[in-house]
Amino acid sequence: MAATPLAQQTHRNRIPAERRRTFGLYVLAVTAAAAAFTLRDLTTVPDVLRHATFGLWLMAVLAIAGDALPVTLPGRWNTSAIYPSICFTFAIMIDYGLAAAVLVQGIAVGVASLRLRHALWRAVFNLGQYTLAFGIAYGVLHLLGGVTGDVGLSAAVGAATAWFTAKYLTTAVALWLRDGGALLPIIIGPLTNEALSTGALLMLGPVIAFLARDEPELVLALILPLLAVRRLSIITAEQRHLANLDTLTGLANRKALMAEVASAVAGHAQRAVQGDPRSRFGLLLLDVDRFKHVNDALGHEVGDRLLIAVGDRLAGAARDGDLVARLGGDEFALVAKRLTGPDEARELAEKIEQALSAPVVLDGLPLDVGGSIGIALYPDHGTNFAILMRHAEVAMYAAKNGGDGTAVYSADTDHNTPQRLSLLADLRTMLGMPDRGGLRLFYQPQVEISTGEVVGVEALLRWQHPTRGPVSPEELIRVAEPSSVMRLLTRWVVEEAVIQLAKWSAAGLRLRMAVNVSVRDLHTGAIVEQIEELLQRYDVAPEQLQLEITESALMADPHRVLATLTRLQLLGVGIALDDFGTGYSSLQHLRRLPLSEVKIDRSFVLSMADDGDDLVIVRSIIELAGALGLRVVAEGVEDDRAWRLLHAAGCELGQGWFFARPLPPDELADWLARTALPAPARLPAPPTPRTWSQV
Repeated sequence: MAATPLAQQTHRNRIPAERRRTFGLYVLAVTAAAAAFTLRDLTTVPDVLRHATFGLWLMAVLAIAGDALPVTLPGRWNTSAIYPSICFTFAIMIDYGLAAAVLVQGIAVGVASLRLRHALWRAVFNLGQYTLAFGIAYGVLHLLGGVTGDVGLSAAVGAATAWFTAKYLTTAVALWLRDGGALLPIIIGPLTNEALSTGALLMLGPVIAFLARDEPELVLALILPLLAVRRLSIITAEQRHLANLDTLTGLANRKALMAEVASAVAGHAQRAVQGDPRSRFGLLLLDVDRFKHVNDALGHEVGDRLLIAVGDRLAGAARDGDLVARLGGDEFALVAKRLTGPDEARELAEKIEQALSAPVVLDGLPLDVGGSIGIALYPDHGTNFAILMRHAEVAMYAAKNGGDGTAVYSADTDHNTPQRLSLLADLRTMLGMPDRGGLRLFYQPQVEISTGEVVGVEALLRWQHPTRGPVSPEELIRVAEPSSVMRLLTRWVVEEAVIQLAKWSAAGLRLRMAVNVSVRDLHTGAIVEQIEELLQRYDVAPEQLQLEITESALMADPHRVLATLTRLQLLGVGIALDDFGTGYSSLQHLRRLPLSEVKIDRSFVLSMADDGDDLVIVRSIIELAGALGLRVVAEGVEDDRAWRLLHAAGCELGQGWFFARPLPPDELADWLARTALPAPARLPAPPTPRTWSQV
């Protein structure tokens, strides 16, 4: 919900501890300057009171009464609220001099301070500001030829301008010293609205002064226009405030968030020059988990109430000076100022997580609330709002995908860095070139462990970039997979693989070839038509081609993937489950999917000779696959010990550098012609590693 006027005043009465000394000195300086300008004139107060007229008393009463009911404007820029006393005290200065104006304004400030519960220091500062403004304005008035009771238009305008400038600038500097940031945006931000509202009140002063001298009762006729000015100022301020407000939660909106980040960026330079270790700030982005489920199940009205509750908890968890905003939907953001580094940002994120941990009870129904929080730090992860926002979003999705709840931005998890976007553009371009710009397929043999016979190969992608040099397959897939380029890449890989199978078949070499595909390729049936057309065009038997999918890809959308896999099986193409044992698949998936093969992940095979637990896992996978009638391929066979252990466990096929590295097609043909692999049955048995029960 929006902050109440009382809460706003409480906030404005507080000064951050680290700034109290500087701010206190500033208040003393303003007060001292005010005294220097007006001290001599204040000695005439007794004489003014002795010669007070009905017009003076009437203006004094109206000034004090007006400030007894001030309207505090919402928003950060509330420099003075609406104080109707200004027009009357300015008129008093014109007709009765500086001392009378300062005296009446001082009483009005005291009344308004009691009404608005100002702290003592703030009341003193306000009085000092008014006194200084009147002192400067009175000097300008006489400098431009005005005398008490007889003021021309130019003198009145000059005095009003001087009064407004002094009051406005002292307030802007006070906000700057209290809140930090850059001074110029604080000055420029509300200047137009303040000049219109305060200027209108000041320029009524000469009119009131003229009436008070000759027909003081006519001053009462100006009350209605003053009320109109007051109302217009309130409407203007409220509209400006609402433009920065999320109407549902009462929090700041995206526009206000952008302004806050810009202010924090400007303030960073000053603090960095001063050597302040807390010069950084963080942008925290929160996405509410499972909010769509609440909306779908209970309706939007309950969803809105849940968002309001989340906003309240975020505001409660934020520190003084931090800004909480709602960006729309179920996304919130927080600008955390004065940070030393990522650890402090994480601590704040953990505090937010703790605040959201308790269920929100709506209509007697407890709703679990959680969120994923991404953190981007200035200047480490960006130097403007757009970059920080994008990087915070990347971190948020990393937190959501990793299940950690909170993540700090890392370039490793960002698929959209300028370098990767450039690499993606290059990949798209090179897929359209005749020579594919250095893209090639290498082939690694798959060997039947019991006989040493090569029965298949896996097609592996390699890219020798014309300017960057070799690009790792992991980086290539990481760049391509989230984009539509992945389907173009798969289409080329599958076609290249089928063409190579046709060439080998023509040369009398019949092998089965495994090709990796991503989940994006299986979301529609397009890949089925593509493979069927290629197999017919190049006269390749469907059973010679096998597609490999990962467990994580399968779990991303098992129902849509299952429909495509079923069509591929009916076509005669084999399906292998890659990296088995590292993902989230279950026995139910193994039973339902049209699989012909599972591949044991290399991480288990590499260490099974020395780690009894990994050996148990490998044996269990082999036994499970055998019971389900599935062929088993072990990746990562790097030495003869692993080969012999796999043979003893009943594994059918092996793949790894112990047999051969990935080879270009010509080199693979030469390797096949000159290489004869022995069967492990003719090798001595390896020592049996200890299992966990023997440790």
